[in-house]
Amino acid sequence: MNPFAHLVLRVALITLLAGASLVARAAAVAAAPGDWPGWRGPTGDGQAAAGQTAPVRWSETENVIWRAPIRGRGHSSPTIAGNRVYLTTADVPAGEQIVICLDRGTGRVIWETVVHRGHLDTAGHRNTSQASASVAWDGERVYVNFLNQQAIYTTALDAVGKVLWQERVSDFTTHQGFGSSPVVAGDLVLVSADHKAGGKLAGLDRRSGRVVWSHARPKIANYTSPAVLTAAGRTQMIVAGCNLISSFEPATGKPLWEIAGATEECVVTAVTDGRRIFVGGGYPKNNTTAVEADGSGQIAWQNGTRVYVPSMLVRAGHLYAVLDNGQAVCWKADTGDELWREKVDKDFYASPVMLGTLIYATSLRGSTAVFEASPSHFKLIAENQLGDEAYAMPVICGDRVYQRSAKKGEVRQEYLWCIGR
Repeated sequence: MNPFAHLVLRVALITLLAGASLVARAAAVAAAPGDWPGWRGPTGDGQAAAGQTAPVRWSETENVIWRAPIRGRGHSSPTIAGNRVYLTTADVPAGEQIVICLDRGTGRVIWETVVHRGHLDTAGHRNTSQASASVAWDGERVYVNFLNQQAIYTTALDAVGKVLWQERVSDFTTHQGFGSSPVVAGDLVLVSADHKAGGKLAGLDRRSGRVVWSHARPKIANYTSPAVLTAAGRTQMIVAGCNLISSFEPATGKPLWEIAGATEECVVTAVTDGRRIFVGGGYPKNNTTAVEADGSGQIAWQNGTRVYVPSMLVRAGHLYAVLDNGQAVCWKADTGDELWREKVDKDFYASPVMLGTLIYATSLRGSTAVFEASPSHFKLIAENQLGDEAYAMPVICGDRVYQRSAKKGEVRQEYLWCIGR
């Protein structure tokens, strides 16, 4: 064999082995059946695993498996892995930002880890919290983002609550608040920290916290979490806002494409039908936008509907949204044609989730509407009240619904509820 051919063979073998290693590592962090490993669930798009039979009706006394009081306040949704439930909270009087681990079967607190003590940033919107980001689980560790000391920190903890590493990702100038959740992608944890003084996107090594890649961002306030999607035949990390819709290669941070679009401030996490990327925004312009995911820069369709905070859902060629004002909407994913629009409640901050043909949507007043996701009609199945106030997305896994809500009174008290038959 000549030297050049030998070199080609060696390169091909190294590439093959590297690819096999990447596949193995990706498989190692894949969600186990019945888990909800981070923000927006096992597939990152609000879809619960198929084949479950979660309840559609409940109350504070009906179909309650357990109710766990949560100290402090937070807007994060639970992350569920194996027999554990992970949740963030902030005890402002104590000056603590905390990760809590509960037993999935009973709601008993197994451990609490104070990630930050002191230096909480309590400025911003009246509806913000100091623990709004959900944690991410990779099969070995949990990762969490907190705003503290006017900076965004990402922290890794092991399964017993020990802090393994902490990385200061970016300075942060508060406008409304901070709520972007970390996302696990292969060997990295992806973090978004947009703000008015110029933010950062970063990919951190899961084991060490080392910054593998980073990009400076425009000096604009923005709130969305990264979305890792398979669209147009490749894996893309999508971030909308700062007057841009941007796509990156998650493993390297390599820019894939970027267009002017959306608006300055977005909260929703992008979703896809495999061909188009769907985003929304609410300041200074209301919009829902569908952009071709192939890098052509073509906007498939756009309208002036305000999809600002609750993220959207895609199913069988249709896009579903629950608007901030409480209307539920169904559009054709390819054309944007509106098929129906119905009032569900008022004031939504939580993102809806989908189980089969059903959508579960929780309003600010703590009522979860369950309705049928059909392009032909809107059909309300049930309305279920827990507490008086809710900001967190409901989570559906293992035939159960997990909901964080608060009961108001002389002393506001948060609870995590486990609902099942």
